[in-house]
Amino acid sequence: MKDIIYIKDLRVKTIIGIFDWERKVKQEVSIDMEFPFDCKKAAATDSIESTIDYKAICKGVIKFVEESSFQLQESLAEGIAALVKDKYKVESIKLRVSKPGALRGAKDVGLVIHR
Repeated sequence: MKDIIYIKDLRVKTIIGIFDWERKVKQEVSIDMEFPFDCKKAAATDSIESTIDYKAICKGVIKFVEESSFQLQESLAEGIAALVKDKYKVESIKLRVSKPGALRGAKDVGLVIHR
């Protein structure tokens, strides 16, 4: 059984959307990430080298998202998942990306992917 390390509601501003105004104004996206990971060794050693460096992941994701310019949340999500898996050697990721306030009457709209 694996444990889960998670990052919840990471807020980043980026260019995202299909409408002309969305291509000019940065909008906030919310990102949740979950990584299955056996935390026993990290707990026993109390060493950052024995775990997933989630601060480094956050910094990398923030940089990627801030510098991106996707039309679709789906494309942004795939880019984030690929970055996290490739650069930070995460075995798998459950990723939620949403645009708060994007739809009238809805708190947010987004998607969840598992890679």
